[in-house]
Amino acid sequence: MFEKLRPDPTFHPSPRLAMQAERERIAYTALLSPDASRPDAIAVVDVDPGSPTYAKVLHRLDMPNKGDEFHHFGWNACSSALSPISGHAFLKRRYLVIPGIRSSRIYIVDTQPDPTKPTLAHIIEPEEVLRKTGYSRPHTVHCGPEGIYISTLGGGGKDGTQGPPGIFLMDCENFEVLGRWEIERGPQKLHYDFWWNLPRDYMVSSEWGLPPQFENGIVAEDLLANRYGHRIHFWELSSRK
Repeated sequence: MFEKLRPDPTFHPSPRLAMQAERERIAYTALLSPDASRPDAIAVVDVDPGSPTYAKVLHRLDMPNKGDEFHHFGWNACSSALSPISGHAFLKRRYLVIPGIRSSRIYIVDTQPDPTKPTLAHIIEPEEVLRKTGYSRPHTVHCGPEGIYISTLGGGGKDGTQGPPGIFLMDCENFEVLGRWEIERGPQKLHYDFWWNLPRDYMVSSEWGLPPQFENGIVAEDLLANRYGHRIHFWELSSRK
């Protein structure tokens, strides 16, 4: 008997249906080493109120490197895979994509076969990210219709100021870095986060600052001189402009 192809049950066509879905029982959270004396880690926390280990850490996965500075992280696939332009409707929400905002290194963590005991599956070194995109300091991970989208806060060079930051794409199946997402960026010179309206074919991105403006704290002179980001940018998703 042939196995039926069905979308991952955690994919939902609308936010309302997602809210009506079964409650999640575990959560993944980042553990940081503020002074970089130890590697960062991912903790698995029991969030099931009916569980005898509720609010307890069930497992800890330490990374092999120091100084990454975990921040935002996301999944290899999500409900955006249901978009008609995706071509990835039968992916599984399985891998965590975890950038180090200071190291520019990206970790791929496998949550199967036991979601309470994730394992390290792959590491993308910062040299590969920079070589293929010209970007550094990866910040936010969103799974979308063309794969995995990762926003960055830095451009090239040691301090991340050589060229504007932006968004790059990764393959959602083999995690290859595919290159910059933008085809025509217009006046966008700073970057922070982004989100989209898929049915209306647009993305909105915001700004913050370049790495020297935040890695060692806010620079008061730049703040008073209005050198931090204060614009939002609207993009056409299909044309990447």
